[in-house]
Amino acid sequence: MVLDRIVAELDSLMSKIGSRFTRCEPRARAREYVAGLTAGLERKNGWTLAERAGEGCPDGMQRLLRKADWDVDGVRDDVRGYVVEYLGDPEAVLAGDETGFLKKGTKSAGVQRQYSGTAGRVENCQIGVFLAYASKHGHALIDRELYVPVSWTSDRDRCRDAGIPDDVGFAEKPRLMIAMLERALAAGIPFAWFTADEAYGQAGYLRVWLESQDVFYVLATRCDQQVATRADRVGRVDELIAELAPASWQRLAVGAGAHGPREYDWARRPIDGAWARGRGHWLLARKSLTPNSKGEFEIAYYLCYGPHASRLVDLAFTAGSRWHVEEAFAQAKGEAGLDHYQVRSWRAWHAHITLSMLALAWLAASKTVAAKGDSASAVKT
Repeated sequence: MVLDRIVAELDSLMSKIGSRFTRCEPRARAREYVAGLTAGLERKNGWTLAERAGEGCPDGMQRLLRKADWDVDGVRDDVRGYVVEYLGDPEAVLAGDETGFLKKGTKSAGVQRQYSGTAGRVENCQIGVFLAYASKHGHALIDRELYVPVSWTSDRDRCRDAGIPDDVGFAEKPRLMIAMLERALAAGIPFAWFTADEAYGQAGYLRVWLESQDVFYVLATRCDQQVATRADRVGRVDELIAELAPASWQRLAVGAGAHGPREYDWARRPIDGAWARGRGHWLLARKSLTPNSKGEFEIAYYLCYGPHASRLVDLAFTAGSRWHVEEAFAQAKGEAGLDHYQVRSWRAWHAHITLSMLALAWLAASKTVAAKGDSASAVKT
């Protein structure tokens, strides 16, 4: 019965996006592609997905990604709407992050030797910037942008060879994040806070933009970030936090980890900013409960903007919500083939990533549907 509900949910989802396809063949193939991405295949590429769909060669699957007539960005928007339909909550958190896709050669759009947090070192890879939606009902990826380095945008012939449109110029990763947040705001999706790591927290223009849109945020920052206190004193964030009395720290569990609740000591202090319209700014710190190999307690720092009445637990919970995007990456790669593609072009990358996001959203929604069904069965019993 559970399997029947899951299959029925996929049929319902494909019906929702059906209008994005001009012909029935690519629409049917897209269903097979999504089903294949979640089928537990060891590798999920054109060949294996085609074989599972009963096709003799990968040409059809490759054509679906490269040039079949369907609205890739329209499906992206449908994924966002579908996630909100099942996981939507006014207290949800939007979490931004990036992930690397290791590649060989120099032909794949945007590829170069660059730092990949996925690998933890500099590798030849593509970087995708993503926006995740996390609520008490679950989490999923709702938007994506391919980072195109200057080494590409300064060579338009190379860009054209990879199918990168002429109007795509260089944009720093926080700029890509702003583009995705703009789409989320325009769609009116329900959420309360935005969070991201220090690569985005260090971008002052991102924080300015968020405040101009009245988007509340908790953004990680480096220990040497300079901020001003409300007494007009400027100092490094680590020094300002070190001045806090021991009683300022509170032990809070802000989410479930692989080995139990994620528990840390947390503290905050007000910092300078526009404390108008009932809004405030804080410097937030998270301290580990046990020392590292050097005998030091590791501390992470965050810049925060939100309602004046925000509690420490609200800021800590939002900071902890960033783990959901990492979990979404792990699930998308492990269960929905996010990194299993063998394509090079701009269009094909976005098509595959979008269908993988759709597959992940389907899995998240299916868990919700199954949970509701089990609850209903329990009530009847």
